[in-house]
Parts: sequence; structure tokens; C-alpha cells
Amino acid sequence: MILNQIDHVAIAVHDLEAAIEYYGRAFGAEVCHREKVEKDAVEEALIRVGESYIQLTTGTSPESPISIFLDKRGEGIHHIGYRVDDCQKALDSLVNAGGRAIDEKPRPGSRGTTVAFVHPKGSFGTLIELVQENLEE
Repeated sequence: MILNQIDHVAIAVHDLEAAIEYYGRAFGAEVCHREKVEKDAVEEALIRVGESYIQLTTGTSPESPISIFLDKRGEGIHHIGYRVDDCQKALDSLVNAGGRAIDEKPRPGSRGTTVAFVHPKGSFGTLIELVQENLEE
């Protein structure tokens, strides 16, 4: 089995501050990590749920993939992140099984991870992010 666990469920939101406040009020949730990923023009706030996260995310420019998603589909689940030991190996496996890579090779992600995205058209309608944690020895 290449997948270790659910790393995160990403929820696209228009107003990140309002979403953070709602999750705090509704669930007592606290943000454990927050980051702007300039390359992808997104800002995210992570809320830990067990060993996984809810990733509240919004675009920081109109050209951001999240902004485009929000314009087309509105707020809601954007993608599922699966934790893997080896991002390249997992990406190769998905492509060999008929998946369509968005990232031809893994790249740096938030919180020091290595990530690669797989297109929903090759994954039964779900955008998949492969997430490899890069733990320091």
C-alpha cells in the first residue's frame, strides 16, 4: 500500500479569517500552522484532526488555482491530500495506473513537505495531492 493516511482535506474558502473563526467557534479548533505559498498564490490555515489536517485555503490573486476554483464552483472541498513515503514512487504508480499528473515531478509544498498533484479526470473526479513529509533525522 503506497498511501499511509489522509494528510489533509482541503476546503476552498473566500474568507480565510471567517473560516478560521467558524471552525474555532463550532469545533473549538485552533490553527496549528499557517502559511502563504507564493508560488501557488494561496494562503492556508491547518487545523489538526488526529494525525491529519483540515486545510482551509484561499487564493491570494485572481489567477490562483483556488481563486479560479472558487469562481467556478464556490466554496467547498477542493482536494484530498494523501500521505506517502515516497512522492515520486506514488506519482509514478498513479500515472502507471492511468492517472494524469498535473506535476510531472514532485515539488516543494507547505510545511516543508514534498508534493505532487494528480488531475481529477484520471482520479474519478477527485483532485489528489500526494504529500511526503520530510522529517529531519
